Amino acid sequence: MTAPDIPVRLMVVDDHPIWRDAVARDMVEAGYEVTAAVGEGEQAIRVAPATRPDVVILDLQLPDLPGVEVIRRLLAIDPAIRVLMLSASGEQQDVLDALMAGALGYLVKSAKRAELIEAVARTAAGDPVFTVGVAGLVLGEYRRLAAVPAPPVDTPRLTGRETEVLRLVAKGLSYKQIAERLVLSHRTVQNHVQNTLGKLQLHNRVELTRYAIEQGFDQDT
Repeated sequence: MTAPDIPVRLMVVDDHPIWRDAVARDMVEAGYEVTAAVGEGEQAIRVAPATRPDVVILDLQLPDLPGVEVIRRLLAIDPAIRVLMLSASGEQQDVLDALMAGALGYLVKSAKRAELIEAVARTAAGDPVFTVGVAGLVLGEYRRLAAVPAPPVDTPRLTGRETEVLRLVAKGLSYKQIAERLVLSHRTVQNHVQNTLGKLQLHNRVELTRYAIEQGFDQDT
């Protein structure tokens, strides 16, 4: 997946100047517009309203604020911001904390340049992306949480196609994989997911995945 035709605005947040500059340079070379590259969480929060990033590439460990706090405060400024964590840590709790705070994806810093560029493209498209092994960890945690009884809720009426897409979301498939499975375009899958998010009053695919598993959509019928 390459950078979209319409420029996507990026913010890079990392306290290591060499690493931060390298990521920003790679993104510009890949066709993205880097509107800010900063080293502290408070600085990212201050400049976000003016720079209006579509995607924030965010380190977990910052000198002034925890990454999860930066996620929450950025999304409070603009819920449409999509956060991709890029961290040296692959610890389960770090991953889950970031996703629960609202990050859309999680990549470790050992990822290759091409993997990062693809991850940003997928994040910009609203498709969660995870380092190898992390997706299974996240789905496993959601299944564990789903085992705790929750109060019954009225499920909004979904179309047959929306239900098909939701079942595949619950199984951890990416938009591309869902499109191939259902012989649909990537854009059509995105539209079905967005419609479903609206009906369920959810904000992103992380919340949608958890909801789908809680409702048993990951079970084969």
